[in-house]
Amino acid sequence: MSLSRMNDFGQPVGTPVAGVFPRPRPSRSALPGAFVRLEPLTPDHAPALFEAFAEDRDGRGWTYLPRGPFKDHADAAAWAAQASASEDPLYFAICAPDGTPLGFCSYLRIDPANGAIEVGFIHMSPRLQRTPAATEAMFLMMANAFDTLGYRRYEWKCDALNTPSRRAAQRLGFSYEGTFRQAVIVKGRNRDTAWFSVIDSEWPALKARFEHWLDPANFDADGYQITALGRI
Repeated sequence: MSLSRMNDFGQPVGTPVAGVFPRPRPSRSALPGAFVRLEPLTPDHAPALFEAFAEDRDGRGWTYLPRGPFKDHADAAAWAAQASASEDPLYFAICAPDGTPLGFCSYLRIDPANGAIEVGFIHMSPRLQRTPAATEAMFLMMANAFDTLGYRRYEWKCDALNTPSRRAAQRLGFSYEGTFRQAVIVKGRNRDTAWFSVIDSEWPALKARFEHWLDPANFDADGYQITALGRI
């Protein structure tokens, strides 16, 4: 589909955008799923998050995040108090069905006027990584952005050296758009930032893939996937 047309001066211009803008901002509302439940982050989540992240003994999961690991419960509580008051990023606790927090994620760079929103500040404990719950958490965030809020662009950005994050983005259906060199300084280090996105025209097919993958029939008796998301 063409993304441009000619104006009366013979100049190529972008196609008209349908819909009403600005779009709504995401709300502090829970997003329930079959494997996981996303809850608006509160200070009450801090103790369990500290314990969940403490299972990462050497703290390697924090390498590419702007802060962390948490030094102690007080440090986790201070972070949660600040994060739960933020509107952008807007944080969610990623909780098991029994309510135990196992990670967090957020919407950020929220741009209602242009219908663009990013998912980021994602950190999952060892118990959550490489599970159906981890994938479903990302699906719930994406579905809320496109289906409920009506956004037209959904972004993922990461340190260009963070190979696991780049692979996760591509597994989840994001397209690589390029790398911003010397974009920011994180923990005193240079960060080149890799950009990925999904746009609204791609969402229906991607949503169908997620739903097929998350179907209980796609998991064996031990909870292992039968067909990988990338093969659907």
